[in-house]
Formats: sequence, C-alpha cells, structure tokens
Amino acid sequence: MQACAVPDARRMLLDGERVDSASGATIPILNPASRSVFAHVPRAGAEDVDRAVKAAAEAFASWRDVPPRERGRMLLRIADSVEAKTEELARIIATETGNALRTQARPEAGLTADIFRYFGGLASELKGETLPLGEHLLSYTRREPIGVVGAIIPWNAPVLLAALKIAPALCTGNTVVLKAAEDAPLGVLMLAGTCQEHLPPGVLNVLTGYGHDCGAALGAHPGVRKLSFTGSTEVGKLIMEQAARRVVPVSLELGGKSPSIVFPDANEDWAVEGIIGAMRFTRQSQSCTAGSRLFLHASIFDEFLEKLVARTSKLRLGDPLDESTDMGAIINEKQFTKVCGYIEEGLGRSDARLAMGGLPPETGPLSEGFFARPTIFADASNDWRLAREEIFGPVLVAIRWEDVDDAIRMANDSHYGLAAFVWSRDIGQALRTAHRVEAGWVQVNQGAGQVLGQSYGGVKQSGIGREFSLEGMLDSFTQKKCVTVNLGLAAP
Repeated sequence: MQACAVPDARRMLLDGERVDSASGATIPILNPASRSVFAHVPRAGAEDVDRAVKAAAEAFASWRDVPPRERGRMLLRIADSVEAKTEELARIIATETGNALRTQARPEAGLTADIFRYFGGLASELKGETLPLGEHLLSYTRREPIGVVGAIIPWNAPVLLAALKIAPALCTGNTVVLKAAEDAPLGVLMLAGTCQEHLPPGVLNVLTGYGHDCGAALGAHPGVRKLSFTGSTEVGKLIMEQAARRVVPVSLELGGKSPSIVFPDANEDWAVEGIIGAMRFTRQSQSCTAGSRLFLHASIFDEFLEKLVARTSKLRLGDPLDESTDMGAIINEKQFTKVCGYIEEGLGRSDARLAMGGLPPETGPLSEGFFARPTIFADASNDWRLAREEIFGPVLVAIRWEDVDDAIRMANDSHYGLAAFVWSRDIGQALRTAHRVEAGWVQVNQGAGQVLGQSYGGVKQSGIGREFSLEGMLDSFTQKKCVTVNLGLAAP
C-alpha cells in the first residue's frame, strides 16, 4: 500500500507516542454505507510488533508493582473520559463499521465506558487464599500478572471488544499490545488515545495492520506471555497453534451458530421481539451469538413465522448515521459477497422456502453500500450449509420440530457452542432444555446482549476461557502462585 499522510489521531500508539508504521505503508478504511475510502491508518508489520512488545515488556517491570487500587483508579478515570466522548466515539464506530448509530454504535460506546468502570472497581478483588495446613506452616496463594498480553480483536464491535481485553489485563497488572481489526481501527485508536491520557508509556500499545503479517507476528512473538483472541474459529485455531509452540496460555472467543428453541406456549409477540433481538438483526447479524437457527414447534411454525416476518419487515435499513435507521451495512465487500452467496444457495434449493428478504437491491440508494436485507428461509433442514455454517449476516433458517429430544439433538448437532436461546412460559421446561443445550451461555425468554459480571464464553469450537466477569479476569489474566512458609523454624 502506498504511503499516505495519516492524521495524528489515526496513528498507532507505541510506548506512549503516536507513530506511523516502520515501512510507512498505510491501510485504506472504507465507509461500508458508501463503499468509499474516508481514512488511512498505518500498516504495521513484524518490526512494529517487535517495538511494541519490547515497549510493553519494559513497562511491565514497573506497572506490575503499581498497587492494584491505583491501577483501578486509573481505569475509573479512563471510564469518565470515554463517557465524555461517547457521541464522538459512537459516530466513528457507525462510520467505519456500518453499524447503526442509534441501535448499535451509541450503545457500544456507552458500554465501553462501563467496562472500564466495572473492571476498575474490581482491582481490590485480586486476592489469594490462605490454606489451613497447621500452626507451624503458613501456605497462601497470590494472583500475579502474566506479563505482556497480545490481544487481537475483530471488526464487528471493535471498541467494546478492545475494552474487554484492555481493562481486565491492565487491572491485573499486565501490559498490552493490541492489534485492531484492519476494517475498523479508528474507534480503537481513539480509545487508545483516551487511555494514554491516564497511563504510563508502554503499558498499552495499539497497532493497526493485517492479520497475515501484523497479527501473525504478534501471535508468534517470543516476548508475548499471553494471547487473547476474539474472531473466527479458523483463525482461532491458528492462534492456538502459535501458542502451543511456546506453551503460552490463550483465551479464545470464537464463532457460533446459536440455536433458538421456541415451545408452543411462546407463540406470542414478546417471543417474536426476542427472536429479532437474539438474531442481532440490528447489527446485520454480524455477531458470534446471533441466534441464526430458529427451531419452531410444528404446531406454531406457520403462525409464529408470519408474525416474525411482519415484525422484521418493519426494521429500517439505511444510512448508519441516520437516527431513524435500525440496520446498517455489512462491513466490507468480502463479507457482503459471502452473505449474498449463502442467500443465492438458499434460493436455489427446492427444500427451503424464502419467507422474506433475498438478495440485496441492485438499484437505488441501498445499492450504493454493502446493505443486506433481513432474510428468512423456512421449512429448512438442520443439515444444509445455511444451518451449519456461521454466515455472519442477516440470514435466519427456521426449522420445524415436534419432539423436544429431537429439537435438542438438532441444537447440539454443531461444532459450535457459544450461545443458545430457549422460549417458553413453562420455566421448568425451559430450564431443563437450557441445561441440556451445549452452549457456554443460554438465555431463557430474552435475546439481549451480554451483561457485565456474567461469565461469558463458549464450549466446543466456540472458544476457551471466559470474559465479562471477575472470574474471567482472574482466570484469563493472572497466574496463581503458592507460597509455603515453615513457621516452626527456630530463630537464629
């Protein structure tokens, strides 16, 4: 990529300074709603990664000794600064991701401040344990930081996901080198600048670059002591392979193909609204937790689907910065083409009925951006590609069931296991189903997003480790040390 002048706020953060890449190369950033380049950021490579890791390692020597409560106070100050910039941050997120300002970008910016405030308040919880081994033996454990954390995030909720790596890692005394997603780095760079107002140099370093050079170099760097990755299962496997070569701990929040199981007694409007939320339609379903497999009981299948289509059809698709917009644009051409390919396959199958949506319009304002219409295929099988692969676009597959054991079998017939949703007025029935579904996070009678404090993460090929919680912070970003002291030794 040709060198290009990059404004200071769009440069990388390395050792407390805004910098360009060592090569001077840049990456163009597209507005998904118009398919036009509106910014450039540095294209980092292995040399930049090395500089960032060395800066983080040097900063770690003193940062780890900062009292936890003081680190927590710094995070609280960051939270206040982020909150003061919520609207500016939200508009950046909407412009670079295509996510609608009202329904997605503004809530993401607000939750980012909450994440720093939540983990800042947990600094006093970095506690160990005392073991009762007798009067003459003192044995206790300490929660210690791991070292330099290499973090890699995707583009679908970039600022929120950056905060979920940065805040707990810094709270526990680690330093961070974070690679932002090449499609949506601007909000993360703004967040980095806000953090740097309150942190010592080198504690947080943020790079912008492609996965195959910058991300790969970060994953393989010998100075990185912990890898935390959010993204696709395929890339997560590569990260895990890199970590295995050096026996480095990893946290992986990967893909999903989440089931929604609807019982006959939930054939009501509240469940329809919940399904729309669970499907993450207002994020163009670009979410690992999207409930994209809808298992409807046969007795309510047609009626429920009719209500779902009627309600989903009211979602307004358009300019992400327009306050009236519900759904924005797909992130880039590659993802847009992929989503269209799945829809084309569905349209070509005789055993699947198009209930709504279809291919994007080829004329008019929406054809100027990567806009995909909400699409629902009905009377489908759990065995075809659209029901098994993560589309990461607004394509829902509705499948009939009659026996609950069969519904649970189909729900579990997937190599994914991130999230699931159960809908029933019979709470006992709903909980029995939730307990049998193979997923790290199951919601009953709601389709909301994650809540700070809950333990969030996947099973099977949806990941390893947990986030969003005290448990996730301690397990992911600290190592436990045991110290045993002989108290019975006579004084000299």
